[in-house]
Amino acid sequence: MTDDRESALLSRVPLVDGHNDLPWALRLRSGPDPVAAVAGVDLAAGDPGLHTDLPRLRAGRVGAQFWSVYVPCSFTGDSAVTAVLEQVELVHRLVERYPADLALATSADEAVTAFRDGRIGSLLGAEGGHCIAGSLGVLRTLRRLGVRYLTLTHNLNTDWADSATDEPVHGGLTGFGREVVREMNRIGMLVDLSHVAETTMRDALATSAAPVVFTHSSTRAVTDHPRNVPDDVLAALSGTGGVCMVTFVPRFVSPAVAAWDDRLHEAMAAADLDHRDLRARDAFAASWDGPQPPVATLDDVVEHMEHARAVAGIDHIGIGGDYDGVAELPVGLDDVAGYPALFRALLERGWSEKDCAKLAGRNVLRVLRDADDVAGAAEG
Repeated sequence: MTDDRESALLSRVPLVDGHNDLPWALRLRSGPDPVAAVAGVDLAAGDPGLHTDLPRLRAGRVGAQFWSVYVPCSFTGDSAVTAVLEQVELVHRLVERYPADLALATSADEAVTAFRDGRIGSLLGAEGGHCIAGSLGVLRTLRRLGVRYLTLTHNLNTDWADSATDEPVHGGLTGFGREVVREMNRIGMLVDLSHVAETTMRDALATSAAPVVFTHSSTRAVTDHPRNVPDDVLAALSGTGGVCMVTFVPRFVSPAVAAWDDRLHEAMAAADLDHRDLRARDAFAASWDGPQPPVATLDDVVEHMEHARAVAGIDHIGIGGDYDGVAELPVGLDDVAGYPALFRALLERGWSEKDCAKLAGRNVLRVLRDADDVAGAAEG
């Protein structure tokens, strides 16, 4: 290999990131119409107002990306269904606008084919179980449109699952929640446990016949935040085939940033503002007269990856950056061009190329294939 080992590695092995919020960032700019949202940006020219554009995706050696078709919890019922369908359409239109760079992928094989053709495999993941409005029919429709995972909750509980950042009301999954998980197994949709309460994690692990994923979560033992995964759940992934895709969100990866964020939470509560509202939190933090936030670093992210590897095993970890879903990123991982620096750091720490390849994408591609196998057996 050349001295630039990380780039050579990522030219052979597709880097598959589990979560990128570019579609919602485009909606915030131009409104809900997918045509206007895609027309309102030139990803080929680059856009410094975003974490994600085509030149930086290429520089970052991204081989496949799960684009989040996220819907905030402020959308409920029919409005949530409408919004998620608009976001699915937005991703389809992005792929159509940039056919030389992006290729729609609905399976692991299609993602790999896109990578080999020199394009970025574009997979879809729906963030927030409220977007199905309690309907298995909507769930099946999303799968038919190419959506490969559903995050069971976002920042608030659904009617059938408890969230990590809301007051528990169900004790995990309800009976209908378990039915949702079983239906996801039947149709080949990955069960994403980022954002859910620990009780929901354990109920889903006990219910799912297919491996589960955390598309953008880090480790509770390193940073004590409810969005992170406790060690007993990480350990359970090794027995069930699942994958924890470590995220880069500063308050999830840096204990110092998490402590600062707790103070921000208290200040927002005193002002009768909801810390879980991402836009409200960013706006409040920008004008808050409290202490300046500490800075998270690439090394913080590496600590989570090493802990997840030690507890879950090398076959059960991945990457979910959450670019364009947060205001700040760790130093060294400021945008999607930063992935080679992460792999350089891992190689320098003694990670083998085989282990780095599993982290980069082989593990989550295996989970996609496993989900399809479970679905195929159910249909048979």
